[in-house]
Amino acid sequence: MRNLPQAFLDRMKKQLPETEWESFLRVYDEAPLKGLRVNPLKCGRGWFLTRRLFVTEPVAWEENGFYLGEEKAGAHPYHFAGAYYLQEPSAMCAAPLLGVKKGEKVLDLCSAPGGKGTRLAADLEGEGLIVLNEPIPSRAKILLENVERLGITNAVVSCAYPKELSKKFLSYFDKIMVDAPCSGEGMFRKNEKEAIGEWSEENVSLCAQRQAEILDEATKMLRLGGRLVYSTCTFAEAEDEGQVREYLKKHPEMRLLKEHKLYPHKIKGEGHYAALFEKVEEGEIAKMAPVKTFVSSARKKEYAKFHETLFSTPVFDRLHEVGDKLYVLPEDAFDFAKMDVLRVGVKLGEFVNGRFVPAHALAACTKIDACKNAVDMPAHDSRVDKYLRGETFEAEGADGWCIVFVDGISLGWGKRVGGVVKNHYPKGLRKVK
Repeated sequence: MRNLPQAFLDRMKKQLPETEWESFLRVYDEAPLKGLRVNPLKCGRGWFLTRRLFVTEPVAWEENGFYLGEEKAGAHPYHFAGAYYLQEPSAMCAAPLLGVKKGEKVLDLCSAPGGKGTRLAADLEGEGLIVLNEPIPSRAKILLENVERLGITNAVVSCAYPKELSKKFLSYFDKIMVDAPCSGEGMFRKNEKEAIGEWSEENVSLCAQRQAEILDEATKMLRLGGRLVYSTCTFAEAEDEGQVREYLKKHPEMRLLKEHKLYPHKIKGEGHYAALFEKVEEGEIAKMAPVKTFVSSARKKEYAKFHETLFSTPVFDRLHEVGDKLYVLPEDAFDFAKMDVLRVGVKLGEFVNGRFVPAHALAACTKIDACKNAVDMPAHDSRVDKYLRGETFEAEGADGWCIVFVDGISLGWGKRVGGVVKNHYPKGLRKVK
């Protein structure tokens, strides 16, 4: 059995029924379970299952979730292409509770690295708006990379503390996810060294206090009739059921609809808690100004020339120029001028000496049937591995910019000259040689 803190064991023995104690302890002699969630923005569940890779059985509470076998799914080209997101199975229980629908405005308040937020974005299917927020800049950068890899086009990735956001977004969102920072007890089996090393009863109390503050701010941002999910990866009642009881006392405008608590001796996964609330009383409503887009006629024309060469779809609406960079903004984008944002919508590229150079994000969200100059290769083709390592490779076709696909799922840009594709896959994302 792992070196579990004695104070934790003492509390859990009181918390669990006596008949469950031994089975709970035995879990910690077993290896943690791993999972992946198929990304429907890039491929379907059926498409993935026909490949017969990695997975053993479905996750009961997530329609696109599967348990992993022994294979290293993170090293496969499909992972680089954003066909799936590696996620602990129990952590998949929270996002489906929100019941996000196309066209809604959604907030994931504590989003990095993006497991729950990217699932919510998939539910939107590119319509509506999702704000994925992470206050710590280094974690926000990882979040942005996952947003791009999974081909999400209608996201705002922000870097702000909840108190800053709540001043702007009063009663704005239809759905809010609060996957709160917690003491991490549910991850003792998965992240033994980190989770156990940082654990203490004092930290449990500090986390509970911080969670209450985050929930207070999140509540202000939820509209009447909107729904909020609060989740943690801990067993501590002070952070779970106790937190919810105190929250309901403080916020009579909120009603508890459901709560789930997953224990690793009862289900196939680690520890997780999730509670679903609905707002039944209205508060103050913010008046959100729409964003004012701007792009010069010369740059719009230059981009249109590039777009018409590469894509069979119409040139994007809502083009927005920032310095030399060009973006396409989500339809419901708000005025973000005074916010600390890493990205709004999709970065299309930038202008260098008057010419348009496309960004990785544009390739990552492109479907193969919309691309006029595609290089599509099966996953087992050695050229795919060459591309992911930043090397050139041979491929027949028209010269110029092209998008590299693996089994119909986009990876990134290349530039073909005389049958040789020069590599434009971002250096920071490449496989280590």
